[in-house]
Amino acid sequence: MSTSTPVEFDVRSSLDHCIKCTICESACPVAAVTELFPGPKTVGPQAERFRAGAHSPDTSVDYCSGCGVCSRVCPQGVRIAEINSRARAQLKAERGIPLRDQMLARPGVMGRLGRPVAPLFNRAIGSSAMRLLAERTVAIHHLAPTPRVVTRTFSYWMGRRRSPQARRKVVYFHGCSTEFFEPEVGKKVVAILEHNGFQVIAPKQDCCGLPLQSNGIYPAARRYVTRLARQLSVPGTEQLPVIASSTSCGLMLKREGLEILGVEDEHLRDVSRRTYDIFEFLLELHQRGELRTDFQAVPLTIAYHAPCQQQNQEIGKPALDLLALVPGLRLLELDRYCCGIAGTYGTKREKYEIAMRVGEPLFADIQDASPDLVACDSETCRWQIAKATGVTSVHPLEVLYRAYGGI
Repeated sequence: MSTSTPVEFDVRSSLDHCIKCTICESACPVAAVTELFPGPKTVGPQAERFRAGAHSPDTSVDYCSGCGVCSRVCPQGVRIAEINSRARAQLKAERGIPLRDQMLARPGVMGRLGRPVAPLFNRAIGSSAMRLLAERTVAIHHLAPTPRVVTRTFSYWMGRRRSPQARRKVVYFHGCSTEFFEPEVGKKVVAILEHNGFQVIAPKQDCCGLPLQSNGIYPAARRYVTRLARQLSVPGTEQLPVIASSTSCGLMLKREGLEILGVEDEHLRDVSRRTYDIFEFLLELHQRGELRTDFQAVPLTIAYHAPCQQQNQEIGKPALDLLALVPGLRLLELDRYCCGIAGTYGTKREKYEIAMRVGEPLFADIQDASPDLVACDSETCRWQIAKATGVTSVHPLEVLYRAYGGI
């Protein structure tokens, strides 16, 4: 099958169901804090009627963060966020893509370049002078959260250990963050799955293309997600569940590669059907009575934030359901839409202050709660929360790992 022909998935035609109720405008966290973005309905269904391929979208569409709240709250099922994402891609195709966006959209490339010189790279990005220089030259805000590159990647660790053989097997999609910035998350994923009787297969894999899509670079994003689907379909794994520990990357495989990018590829369709968020998968095990619950007490207060892309999966909040089983743990649900970072959005000079204003209600809730930790399923959201509040932010899997006694 072709991998380049866009499939509409009824995205554009859904705008005809818009009744201009403005529910999406009221819910939009970006429109609430800046006049630069007039609202999802205005730049989405309303403006889309006047876009006929040759017409350039209004530049305000680039201030949409892509959080997806508008599509979630629309009572008519209008695919507002998807329409806006495609309009941004059209805008970038017509007006060009800044070097800054090209860089931010390729975390795998940045990780590979930084890894051999990790100490020097990390010292440079931690330097105030270098951050100010980066802001002046490539417009990355000097206060934006940045991860540290590791010398030894997750795949390096995985390739040098002997995985226990088990009857049940899963494929692990770890993503760029775990590979280059947070390999400890991946190690804990493997430990928890093996503790529950699974053999973990982690094929060689690259970026899912989500940062490219978010920055409007659709042609490259389509190539990336198509390649990844093939990498995760190595011989012998065709029927296995694919487990994602990054909710945003998991959503890319589940839906966005097909629905927003319009990729027509049989491998992606197949992988999409088999992909689970890690907590979604573990909760299903528990509901079938197959999850080990030999938990130790974890006497901590943990505030949990469900990131936008986790909420967009429409699977509830399985991390909360499972962590509720841990004795001694006090859980606080932070019922906010968005932290503001939206992947690479909040790192950009012209959008940093907008992102911080979007996240203010969440940051205030965290400060008021004074938790020991904040748990969040998305890596960029964790970095944003930790930088904005000073409270350590971890993947909820790390809490579950602790409950298992560090296995």
